[in-house]
Amino acid sequence: MNIFKGLINGMIAGATPILLAALGGTYTYYAGIFNIAMEGMMLAGAFGAVLGSYFFHSWLAGLLCAILGSTLLALIFILFAVVLKTDEFITGIALNLFAVGATTYLLRQIFAVKGAFSSPEILPIPRLHLAGLEKVPVLGEILSGQNLLVYLMLAALLLSVYVIFKTRFGLRLRAAGYNAPSLDSSGVRTAVIRVWALLICGVLCGLAGAYLSLGYVTLFSENMSAGRGWISLAAVILVNGNPWGIALISLLFGFTDGLGLWLQQSLPSQFTAMVPYLATLAALYFYSMRRKRLAR
Repeated sequence: MNIFKGLINGMIAGATPILLAALGGTYTYYAGIFNIAMEGMMLAGAFGAVLGSYFFHSWLAGLLCAILGSTLLALIFILFAVVLKTDEFITGIALNLFAVGATTYLLRQIFAVKGAFSSPEILPIPRLHLAGLEKVPVLGEILSGQNLLVYLMLAALLLSVYVIFKTRFGLRLRAAGYNAPSLDSSGVRTAVIRVWALLICGVLCGLAGAYLSLGYVTLFSENMSAGRGWISLAAVILVNGNPWGIALISLLFGFTDGLGLWLQQSLPSQFTAMVPYLATLAALYFYSMRRKRLAR
C-alpha cells in the first residue's frame, strides 16, 4: 500500500510541471505557433520563483516572480516571432539557450554559488489539506495534502478545455492556426490572438517552473527544467493539442518518473533517470507508426 501511494504521489508530482507547460503550449499550438521556447520559459520561471521567495520571504511573491520571468521570455518571443516575423524555431532555440546562460550567470552573481542554491529562507509553496476529502478511503490520502499548484493544474486543465472549445476567444484562437487569412478578413487580427496565446503560455510555464523549484524541491539548480519543456511540446504534438490527451501523456511521464525514483533502490540513478524519457520516445514511436498505418 505504501509503495502504491508513493508511486501515485510520484506520478502526480512528475506530471504537474509537464501538464502546466503543455497546457500553455496548447494555446500556442492552436494559434499556429511552433513554440519550442517552453523549456526556457520554465527554467526562467523556476529561477524567478526562488529569487522572489528568498528575497521577499513569501512563496506568493515567488509565484509572481516566476510568472514575471517566464512572461518576459514570452514577450521577447512575441517581439521577434510575431512583430518582426522571424523564424519561430530559431527564436525558440535562441531563447532556450539564453535562459540557460542567463539563469546560470545570475545564480553565480546574485547567490555566489555554482550548480545549485538552497536556503532555509526559501519558502516553499504550501500543501493543502482538504478535511472533507481526507475522510475518503484510499483516494483521500492521495488527493488531499497535495501541493497548491496540483489543484491549480486541475483548474487550469478544466478552464483550458472550456476556453478553447466553448468560447469566442477559443474559436478565434483555433482560427488563427487553421485559417489565419479568414480570421483577418473577419476583422480580428491574427497577431493579437497569437500575442494572447503566448502570454497565456508564459503564465502557465511560469507556474510549471515555480513547481519545480518551490514545490517539487526547494532550491534552484542549473538547467533544472531538464528537458521537461521539450516533453511538454512532444505531448502537445502527440495528441494534436487535445487537453485530455495531454493530461494522459503527462500522467504517463509522471508515473515513469516516479517509477524511476523507486527503482533507484536497486538500479543506478543514471539509468533510472532515463526511464521517463525512454517512455516518451516509445510513445512518440508508436504514435508515428499509428499515423503511418492510418495514412495508407
